[in-house]
Amino acid sequence: MRSAPELPVRVLTHNIRYATSSPVKGELRWAQRKQRLLNELEYHTRHVGDTFICLQEVLHSQLEDIHAGLNPGAVSSVLDWAFIGVGRDDGYQAGEYSPIFYRPSVWDLQGWETVWLSETPSKPSKGWDAACIRIVTIGVFTHRGSGNTVLAMNAHLDHRGSRSRLEAARIIRAKIHEYRQGKFGRLIAGTLLAGDLNSQEDQEAYSDLTGSGDLQDTYRLVDTSRRYGNHNTFTGFGYEKEPPSRIDYVLLASEGSQTWRVDGYSVMANRFDDGIFDSDHCAVIADLRLVG
Repeated sequence: MRSAPELPVRVLTHNIRYATSSPVKGELRWAQRKQRLLNELEYHTRHVGDTFICLQEVLHSQLEDIHAGLNPGAVSSVLDWAFIGVGRDDGYQAGEYSPIFYRPSVWDLQGWETVWLSETPSKPSKGWDAACIRIVTIGVFTHRGSGNTVLAMNAHLDHRGSRSRLEAARIIRAKIHEYRQGKFGRLIAGTLLAGDLNSQEDQEAYSDLTGSGDLQDTYRLVDTSRRYGNHNTFTGFGYEKEPPSRIDYVLLASEGSQTWRVDGYSVMANRFDDGIFDSDHCAVIADLRLVG
């Protein structure tokens, strides 16, 4: 692996809540929430070009809204933001996406895939005791300025099936090892996994991913005095029976001689003084540096 200049990276992950036709108590429809979320994405990426935006629970109509909102007035040949990802139900446009948005002017996409977190990971499928089909979106990106290559992953694990979450974590770790041994292995300088794991720190998926030594939690890699915002990342819309919890993460793996440093970690508010929730999850933002 060749050495490369230091690379700052911002990772923003947010479960935006799918555009349901039957809102729960305390929830507004997507048409009333979407501009708030677009403003959030624009604000946190406006002057940070090296950002990955990792979203979960995104239906195709929401994907179109977000893509258009991030590229106001742009023509298709000159887009500021692009994305990778597919709908989980058919591998095309049906069901929820877990897309990764990136700026093509900053990142050169080397390759990408969607992996189903099931016994048949190469095709749309539901695994083990999962209530829903679950996926991880994987991309290999080379930074045009520094030459560093990053393996970026965005996952949404099941909210009910404990076995499926554990097996999903194992699939994700296996994919990391596969990429390390594959054609991009000599290029990859750092790996990141963002997303909604539906797993608290003492539960199966988090324990497997971090306890294996493959990945580290950005929350744990930054001094407590430098964390900002909330602790919990899931809030609900104010009327759910389950309590708030930390289930959304940015996890990291260093590769070879290069190492991730965490400059900042934050859990942003999802409700302001008007009392409206933009989602039942908060955005998690990690500011990183890849150093040689």
